[in-house]
Amino acid sequence: MPGQAAVPVPAPPAPAALGAVPPQSRRAAVRRALGRRAPGDRAPAAGADLTVVVLAPTDPMTRGQLRRMADLAREEGHRVRWEEARGGASAPFQTIGGLAGVLRRADRIVMGDPFSRYVQLLLTITRAKDLVVVDDGTATMEFVAQLARGERLVRWHRKGGRPGARDLLFAPVSSSARRRLTPNARRRVEVFSSMPVSEIPDGVTVTANGFAWTRARFGPPTVTVGADMVGTSLVETGVVDGERYLEAVRALAKAHGATRYFAHRREHPDKLRRLAAETGLEIVRPELPLELIARRGPVGRTILSFPSTVVHTLPLALAGTGVRVAVCDIDPAWLTDSASPRAQGFLSGVTGTARDVHRLAAVSLA
Repeated sequence: MPGQAAVPVPAPPAPAALGAVPPQSRRAAVRRALGRRAPGDRAPAAGADLTVVVLAPTDPMTRGQLRRMADLAREEGHRVRWEEARGGASAPFQTIGGLAGVLRRADRIVMGDPFSRYVQLLLTITRAKDLVVVDDGTATMEFVAQLARGERLVRWHRKGGRPGARDLLFAPVSSSARRRLTPNARRRVEVFSSMPVSEIPDGVTVTANGFAWTRARFGPPTVTVGADMVGTSLVETGVVDGERYLEAVRALAKAHGATRYFAHRREHPDKLRRLAAETGLEIVRPELPLELIARRGPVGRTILSFPSTVVHTLPLALAGTGVRVAVCDIDPAWLTDSASPRAQGFLSGVTGTARDVHRLAAVSLA
């Protein structure tokens, strides 16, 4: 597909392991995933003219996971540009200047996070007639709904609060990005996601991601008799109280016999160390997205989660394996005073729209 550029930004996943879990070899992981082919042995992929641009974040866990995903993209035959977009005061100007020509020439732009200010800024440069949002995060549901209602693009956990000074300063760019993400006679807009979408804007094409590539490349996994738990960054985003979360994890792990806790890439190390010490769970820092880790296995017969992306993606990635995904609702009492007024409703919607999952009642805390 000549003349295309993909801009998947600060959203992809994280590396390494905490405590007793050693990090997997990046090279070994890539070769196992791709049938142990050495670089150069694989014939160029059909989309070899695709350029993947990584706007590197500062978080070390996310950076590590993005590095591994970049390796997979290269093995698939794509060009990858790693941009240190946040590497200092001059970095944004260098990144934008270096990408300006590519963006202007591209016929199609694929982006991974339409809420990213960086992505919104880059959208003001492109003249592409084909824009595609590729994202399997819960934010996709909110993005499409906001686009349909003509609202400003704001992440769900921040919605309801007063705009800050940076929001007001960036408002013209955000408005321009929203207009460019609105289809018209000269511009096509598509959303590619596994997330359920209820309000579809006029003219927007929604294509379901069924995780066919993931199932073809990885697994099937070895399924163990135990249970695994998936972490969330709801504490880090200020939605859920930290003490309540710790108590809920402890109660859930005890009730279901969970032994491993797959950390979200944004979870704070201090929080994870405390979880390990007070719950006995083995804390794992996945070096690839959880859907790929679960497909490679081993994985517990039951995967426990709070409302998050994985309650939608894991049933697709693990289809036919016999693994059960169980989701625990968030009790309103767990929310912080600073949580968005929409938080409880949004999280309930994430759970309520998930298919092929087993719903658990909110954990009762003493």
